[in-house]
Amino acid sequence: MSSADADAVLDRPQLRRVAGDHKGGFYRPREGNGATGGACGSVLETYRWSELPSGTAVRTLSLVFLLPFMLCNAAAWMRPRANVSGSVVRVGCRLVGLSLTALYVLSFVGVGLDLLAVKCMSRAECLGGRTWLSWLGGQPAGLRLAVLSLVPVGALWVLQLAGPRCGHWYNNFIPPTATRTKADTPLGAIGTPDAFPGAERLRFIHLATGLAVIDLSLVAALWSARGPDVLDLLLGVTASAVTVGCVLLCVSERVVARSGLAVDVVVRVLRLIAVVTTVVVICRAALDRTAWPPVEGLPGHARAVVMVFVTQGVLLALLGTAALVGRYRAGGGRVLLHGLGAPLFACLAVGLAVIYATEFNYRVSDYLDRDLPTPDVQPTSPVLPYKWTMFGFFVSVFAAAATGAVMVVLSRRHRRRAAEEIVARDFPCADARANGRRAEVRDAIARAQFTEWLAPLAAMYCCIVALSLGFSALGLVELQPSFAAEHLASLPPDFVSAGTHFGSYLMALVFLGLLIGGLFAYRTSVFRRYIGVLWDLGMFWPRVAQPFAPPCYAERAVPELARRITVLAGRGHGVLVAAHSHGSVLAVASILQLEPQVLDRVALLTHSSPLRRLYSALFPAYVGAEVLREVGRHVGWRWVNLWRDTDPIGGWIFNSADAGERGARQAPDMTVDRRLRDPQCLDAQGEDTVWAPIRAHRPGVTDDRYDRAVCDLSERLRNG
Repeated sequence: MSSADADAVLDRPQLRRVAGDHKGGFYRPREGNGATGGACGSVLETYRWSELPSGTAVRTLSLVFLLPFMLCNAAAWMRPRANVSGSVVRVGCRLVGLSLTALYVLSFVGVGLDLLAVKCMSRAECLGGRTWLSWLGGQPAGLRLAVLSLVPVGALWVLQLAGPRCGHWYNNFIPPTATRTKADTPLGAIGTPDAFPGAERLRFIHLATGLAVIDLSLVAALWSARGPDVLDLLLGVTASAVTVGCVLLCVSERVVARSGLAVDVVVRVLRLIAVVTTVVVICRAALDRTAWPPVEGLPGHARAVVMVFVTQGVLLALLGTAALVGRYRAGGGRVLLHGLGAPLFACLAVGLAVIYATEFNYRVSDYLDRDLPTPDVQPTSPVLPYKWTMFGFFVSVFAAAATGAVMVVLSRRHRRRAAEEIVARDFPCADARANGRRAEVRDAIARAQFTEWLAPLAAMYCCIVALSLGFSALGLVELQPSFAAEHLASLPPDFVSAGTHFGSYLMALVFLGLLIGGLFAYRTSVFRRYIGVLWDLGMFWPRVAQPFAPPCYAERAVPELARRITVLAGRGHGVLVAAHSHGSVLAVASILQLEPQVLDRVALLTHSSPLRRLYSALFPAYVGAEVLREVGRHVGWRWVNLWRDTDPIGGWIFNSADAGERGARQAPDMTVDRRLRDPQCLDAQGEDTVWAPIRAHRPGVTDDRYDRAVCDLSERLRNG
């Protein structure tokens, strides 16, 4: 079972689909094309779901634009096990998600209203030669604002269509009827009926908030031109709508569950009020004939951008504090990012959203000002806070790179010493001619161990992102980054100007890199393997913090796999679920949905599994040690996990020692893990002419030790 091609998983050239469709289907070797069975007479069948998180090129590229929302939604699932800290993290991630929607809309407000309606249309040199725009140039300012306010409205409409759309994989999918209706764990609830019913409410709240941002932008502009009047009422209604939305996001799930119908009515009324208010505000702006005084940009827009940036910085600091408290109470120790995944992913989400917003505004500005230098102040330049984000991005990248280099140097001796011990134990009598090969294996193990040293790098990045968002407030006083750095930090102004230019180029490179990466992930299976790690992790979780995130493919994959296991077990077969890498997460989630009479016929084989190393550390409340032991009890401890020291992603689940080193009397969970020496030998094997390859995170289906594990579990299933 893997997201790779089905023939590569089974190591068979010709396959036929026996269930499912091309998006998510079950495949078996075709009869009459060589060996069709597996080890110890097992019948081979694989589940391929790679089209669920990817699909068409257009859909894959759309995931790039929705990436900040996806990261924010995943962060909400990374809450600590502690109840108080976990609740704070969940609420904080929801508010961060709301701020991402506000920033998305503000970026289009900046383009449509600030750059086009006010700055460009007030200058003949900007309108020259642009007939598609000049027809509005001589119209009243209110009409220009009303017409171009359709830009952010249309962008919000596209977003609410693109994010929630998930019918492409449910069209032919029949939900299971024989699995548990009430799961024992939240992980096992994925894909069950009414497991996470709040996604529709969340979408209404975000839609109302996005419309409120547009309303407030228009009201602030009209208010500056003619003073208070009926706009006071519209301003009060809009502010009240945003406040109600924020309160609903902070309400506990238990409160919502007890009064679900009432909450549904409130959010639907909230959406209706937001839509009506937006129509009224746009009409009010279109009918305004007041002669505006000369302005340098959309009134209040810079303050709105700064308010969003500062709010995001405060929320990130709150998330970091709550995660640290939860980590301390859970005793995370030095485990990779144990309990700290939420602030890290939230920082990544905010950072990417800021990059998108800044690049969008500056690229439109470049077009309007005839490609004059980007960070320089031009008549059609975006508001100054965006320039601060350019410099902040440069500082964050520089600091993260420096921290990473320091961590590599500081950890190298420790990692190499540990790797030397492993190599000396695995190959005690190696020939002196194999010293070069020994060094290669040692370096592969040392590189794989660097995963455990990523926490300081992540912490540094989060701190820089939060601080840079706060420093953007200096843009309100028209303070340039170079001037502030020279007078406040005694830095050379040329260095800061160069850093700002470099930050602009870095932002463009990141954006283009994500687009190219998304396209190659669709067209190239090898590239998809690496990009797919992020898609698999982010899109596995249902939408609980950001309704515009890409849909959760596990809502089909998990119950579909559970249904297939149930069907096969119902025919009297023993079912050995073999899962590689992220497939092991799908496997354990599916096993948690099976009925007891089915579980008696199920065994589990995982290899290169990130369950303990990544998922237990990043999602401690949902894939912690207790949940994994529950999975073991479900299958009667008919579970074998194969892992390698050279693997930077997968690893052991319950114990890092070999089974033979743990004595005769063992707890059930101590019999699960089996370490695979990688490579099996330092020189060529048998009649081979090349060294045995270092497998690292690659599947192990062609390994004879994998076959032995299959035979072991098959025997256990036969013996009951």
